[in-house]
Amino acid sequence: MRHGKRFNHLSRTSAHRKAMLANMASSLIIHKRIKTTVAKAKALRTYIEPLITKSKTDSTHSRRVVFSYLKDKDAVTELFREVSVKIADRPGGYTRIIKIGARMGDNAEMALIELVDYNENLLGDKAKGPKKSRRRRSSKKQEGEAAVVAEQAAETVEEVVEDTAEEVKEEAVAETSEEVKEEPKPEAKEEAKPTSAEATADKEAVAEAKEEVKPTSAEATADKEAVAEVKEEPEEEVKEESKAEEKEKEEAVEEVKEEPKAEEKPEEEEKPASDEATADEGGKDKKE
Repeated sequence: MRHGKRFNHLSRTSAHRKAMLANMASSLIIHKRIKTTVAKAKALRTYIEPLITKSKTDSTHSRRVVFSYLKDKDAVTELFREVSVKIADRPGGYTRIIKIGARMGDNAEMALIELVDYNENLLGDKAKGPKKSRRRRSSKKQEGEAAVVAEQAAETVEEVVEDTAEEVKEEAVAETSEEVKEEPKPEAKEEAKPTSAEATADKEAVAEAKEEVKPTSAEATADKEAVAEVKEEPEEEVKEESKAEEKEKEEAVEEVKEEPKAEEKPEEEEKPASDEATADEGGKDKKE
């Protein structure tokens, strides 16, 4: 029967149970998290939390009391040096039990027991702050106040918008006046921006140039004929030159033949002159 059973004996004797809980408490202090069954985790929580509260007062007496339970110098020094500093502002509830399901084999419920102040993930979520609760229903006074605030906000927004619009208009007018001063003459603009007709004319000129660059088949044949004629012209010129040279040679030969005849005639004319001279001399002799 369960009469007078105020805590779980864990199916162990008193000495065995105390030794087991001391070892588990030392492991929890050193490693900050251990895995065990749910029953042992609950028993360990009631065993270790009074010891953690004792570590808040760092004195020789409290150290000796904690050592009498843990019987591990390393665990005692870790508890008084580091853990006590972390839990200094926490008024109890130093551990957390997280159930992780049943164990394979005997189907025992398993759990993780950890020190609360060493779980950084949960501490980060708490540092962000609690979520704000929203109420769907609001009183009439709150609704009236909200309407008044909304109207005032709308008026202020309209005033700000009007002021900004006026400022924008003034800035735009100033910019346009500066641009008008700096703008070149309209003729330069027209020259810089060709009309669509000029653009089309340029395109047509480019197309014509491309067509001229690419000759047709008729032009290609005409070019071939011109090349052939150019090749034939030198031969005809050579023939004509040879004929002209032959004619010149013939004329030179004829001139050479005619020159001796011309020389013979003056000699014949000279002979009568010599005869006349001899006759004159004979007449003079006769007179003498």
